[in-house]
Amino acid sequence: MKFNIWEDCPKVPITELLSFIVDNRGKTVPTANDGWKLIATNCVTNNTLFPVYEKVRYLTQETYETWFRAHPMPGDILFVNKGTPGRVCMVPDPVDFCIAQDMIALRADDKKIYNKYLFAVLRSREIQQQIYNTNVGDVIPHFKKQFMDQLLIPVPDRKIQEKIGNLYYQLSYKVELNKKINENLADQAQAIYQQFFLIEADPNWPFGHLSDLINVKYGKDHKKLADGVYPVYGSGGIMRYVERPLYEKESVLIPRKGTLNNVMYVNQPFWSVDTMFYTEMKQTNVAKFVYHFVKSKDLASMNAGSAVPSMTTAILNALELRIPSAEALLQFENSVAPMYEMMKKNEDQSRKLTELRDALLPKLMSGEIDVSDLDL
Repeated sequence: MKFNIWEDCPKVPITELLSFIVDNRGKTVPTANDGWKLIATNCVTNNTLFPVYEKVRYLTQETYETWFRAHPMPGDILFVNKGTPGRVCMVPDPVDFCIAQDMIALRADDKKIYNKYLFAVLRSREIQQQIYNTNVGDVIPHFKKQFMDQLLIPVPDRKIQEKIGNLYYQLSYKVELNKKINENLADQAQAIYQQFFLIEADPNWPFGHLSDLINVKYGKDHKKLADGVYPVYGSGGIMRYVERPLYEKESVLIPRKGTLNNVMYVNQPFWSVDTMFYTEMKQTNVAKFVYHFVKSKDLASMNAGSAVPSMTTAILNALELRIPSAEALLQFENSVAPMYEMMKKNEDQSRKLTELRDALLPKLMSGEIDVSDLDL
C-alpha cells in the first residue's frame, strides 16, 4: 500500500517513543593507555551502520564500572548532540565501547516503535532538517537536550515500520559486511607483504629511497568540476564523483594535511583533492608494494606541521627502504592481486547498495514506492 508517512500518520515526540536514554555528558572521563574503547562524535557518521573507530581513547575496567551512569546496549541508536548534531549509528552486538561527551544513546520502546525504523527515519532528510533548524551555536552547532521533545517522529502501522526499517538495515548491514571482508583481505595482504619484504627480505637488495620508486604529485581543488563518475578522494575516502579524472593509473594516495596515516591504494581513474598527494609509479608491479610500505610507517609521527598535522614531499621522498628485485615484486603482485580484485568488487557493490538504500528511503516514506511491494 502506498503510504506517505509525513502526511498520513501521527507525529510523536521522540521522547515518548523511548524506554531509556543513555546520557553520560557533563564530566571529562579519565582515560588510560588501553582497555575499553571510548568513542567520540567523529566515530558516528551517517555513512556507516555502526560506529567507526577513529582516534579512540581507552578506559580502565574500574572507570567503565564506576564512572558512567549507564552504557549503550545492542540495538540502541547513538545520537550526536554537538558538533554535527543528528548523526546517528546503530549500536552493534557485542558492544565494545563507551560513550560520554557530546552524544547520547536512544533506546526505542519496542511496544511503541520499531528500532530499525526509528534509525532509518532519523537519517531521513526531513528529520535531519528538523535537527538542523533547531541547532544553536554559531561556532559549534549544538542540539540541546530540551529540544528532544520538539523532534517529531511519524509513526505508521507496525508492518510499515518493519518493512522500511528492515530494508534500510539489511542494505546497510551488507555494506558493513563488505567492509569487514575488505579489512580482513587487507590484513592478509599486509601479512604477505611482511613475509615477502621483511621476514624473507633478500640481504642483497640494495638500499634506496621511496623517491627511487615513485613521483609524489600534489592533488588539486575540484570545486568547479561537474558531477560525473570519477571518484574524488580526500583523507576520509571518496568525497564525491566528478566528470573527469586527475589521474588514470594505479596510484597510492597519501594525506598532505590532517589524518596523515589514512593512506589509500587506488586502481581506477580518480581525482585527488589538494590536501592529498597522489603518486606516479616509476616501474611496473610496484604500486601495491609502495602502498604496503607507506602504510606500515607511522606518518603521523613524522608530522611537519604545528596546529595542523602536515606531510611534505621531502619527508616522503627520503623514506629509506630496500629496493626489491623485479622478480620479487612480480611474485608479490601475483599473490595479492586476487585480494585486491575482491576488495574492488566489494567496494563497487557497497557503493551501489548505498545509492539504492538512499534513493529508496525517501520514496518509501513519501509513498512514491508502495511499501507492500517490498519482499525481504
